[in-house]
Formats: sequence, structure tokens, C-alpha cells
Amino acid sequence: MAPKRFNGVGVFPNAVETSAPKKPDPNALYAALDLGTNSCRMLIAQPKGSQFHVVDSFSKSVQLGQGLEKYGRMSRTSMHRTVQAMRVCQQKLARHKVSHMRLVATEACRRASNSRDLIRAVRRETGLTLEIIKPEEEARLAVVSCAPLVSTKTEQLLVVDIGGGSTELVWIDLSNVPSRDRPRAIMRLHAGFKNADSPFPVAKVVDWISVPLGVATLRDQFADVEDDAGRYALMSCCFEENLADFAPYANAQARDGFQIIGTSGTVTTVAASHLGLRRYDRTKVDGLRMSSDQINAVVQGYLDLGPSGRRRDPRIGQDRQALIMSGSAILQALLRVWPTDRLSVADRGLREGLLYAQMSSDGVLEDGPL
Repeated sequence: MAPKRFNGVGVFPNAVETSAPKKPDPNALYAALDLGTNSCRMLIAQPKGSQFHVVDSFSKSVQLGQGLEKYGRMSRTSMHRTVQAMRVCQQKLARHKVSHMRLVATEACRRASNSRDLIRAVRRETGLTLEIIKPEEEARLAVVSCAPLVSTKTEQLLVVDIGGGSTELVWIDLSNVPSRDRPRAIMRLHAGFKNADSPFPVAKVVDWISVPLGVATLRDQFADVEDDAGRYALMSCCFEENLADFAPYANAQARDGFQIIGTSGTVTTVAASHLGLRRYDRTKVDGLRMSSDQINAVVQGYLDLGPSGRRRDPRIGQDRQALIMSGSAILQALLRVWPTDRLSVADRGLREGLLYAQMSSDGVLEDGPL
């Protein structure tokens, strides 16, 4: 399947403007749920200054993408796992009396021929309504979530969100935004990528691409290759081929002022392996900057371990071991084709972007430094 790519910023949805008859309650709770190709994850949070404080969270592997590449449908087993996970989420939402929420589904539900059956089952069993969002909105929300990690020295920014079923890349030009305002300019994109009328300096979206290859779909495409190292090389080359027409990649880019931010389970797992963490610690991983040499060393270590060694490695974990090599193949392909030897690690993504967008739209976030 060819990557989905659009020209310029006009492809992004316009901001939805709603009236606010009364001042929002800053003590209200917000929820964001991301039903992806592999996992169902939710955050419940409360606004706090210019950011938010997480009150509760949930994460469960549901493997919606299992068999999707072959049959084009979600299996009954994976749909049942998803409904069970959504029941837990509904209980948490009710217990915390959450008043604002967005519950979204991404690539697996976009591609599956029976996605509407899943949405009806979730509504019937839990009373919750899932919303299938388009790739461009998924990309925009991933960018917004990374705003606090944008350096004031960054002039060209590439945000990469490696999902289970697809990978979104957004290239942003910040060169016309004052240095101190660059993280805030990224946050303002919550209202949409068309900000011509904004009174503030605007971050310019140069181009974006949605590659229909994520950690699950790329793995499944080469599942018949038995040699571990050979399969890895094929996956990495395949992903790089899908980037050939990405507009900013077509022209030489300056190394100075260039930043890549990677957000995914792959990126955080590689970071945790680099740090030698036996137990995952978000405070040590989120915002970490890794060199390409450090990333290459971790990936080579994964290859040296082989499939059985990766299964036993506590830094990878049982849930992640089957997907870590396809994710690493994507990551190394990205670092080969762009002019940087460093990657900023983001333990954040669609859920955080959903929370920032809701809170910013309601005016409950302070306009202070991120």
C-alpha cells in the first residue's frame, strides 16, 4: 500500500470553534483514549499550569492488528479483548466522574472492513463511543504532544510517531518563530495547521506523510523470512523506500538547528535499553537525547541476542519483544536519511496530544512556559 501524502498544510482539518458561555472549571478531569493496532491506552488528567497532572491511566495489549494484513479484518478474539479493555476504561471514567473525553481509534480501525462492528460492540457493552480519526489528525496530535521537548534552538523539526499499523512524519519550519516562542508555537497547532490569521508567530508545516507501515504491519509483511538479520535488513530497506517522495527529504537539509523527536514504544524501549533500566522509569526516558551511535549499539545488541535472547531480556519485555525489531528497522531508516546524529525521545503521543487539545480549546491551560 502506498503511503498517504498530501501537499502542504491545507490538508489538515480546520479548527472547530465552540462558544464558551461560562468559564471552564479548572478542576474538571479530562480523558484521552487511544485504541491502536496493538494496545488500548487511556489517560485521565487534570489541568495544572501550562501542562497537566495525570490522575489515572490504563494500558492493555489487545492486538487488533493480528491477522489484519492477511485477512483485512479484525479477529473475533482481538475484538473481544478490546471490548474487555474498554469495560475497564468505562469503570475508571465513571469512578473519576470525568466530564471531558475523546476516545479515538487509529490505523487498525481505519483499515479493517469490520471496524463498525467493533464500534457497535463497544457502544453496546460499555456505553462508550469510539471515534475513528484520520491520519492527518493523528499526526497533528502527536506533534502537539511533543511541544515541551522542542528546543529553542530548533529551526527545522521532524516529529515521528511510530505506531502499530502506520508511521506518521511531520516536518515543521520554525525558522521565522522567535527562539523562546518555538515550543509554544508547536502547542498552538492544537487548533489546526492552518493558522494564517493567528496574531502569534506561526510554525509552518512544510509537509507530512503517513506510511502504512508500523511495527505490526511491517513485521507481518516479512514474517516468512526465517533469517533474523536478513529479515531486519529487508524491513529497514522497505521502510526507507516509502520515504523517497517525502518533500523535505528531497532537498539537502542543514544539520545545525535540526531536531528529530521520536514518539513510540520502540523509541522508549531503545532508550530504556541504552540506560540499562531493569524497571522502566518514564522520568529518565522522556526528553532523553540519544546519538545515532548509541541507537545503533542498542539495535546491534538486539540482533546479537537473537529472537530467544530478546524474549528473555527484561529491558524489552514479553509484550514488546515481537515488535522491537520492526520498530528498530523503522528508526534506523529514519536516522540514515536525515541530517542529524541525535534523536529526542518522547514518552508521549496521541493521548497527550488529545489532552492538550481539549484543555487548550477549553482555555484551562495557563499561557506560561512549557
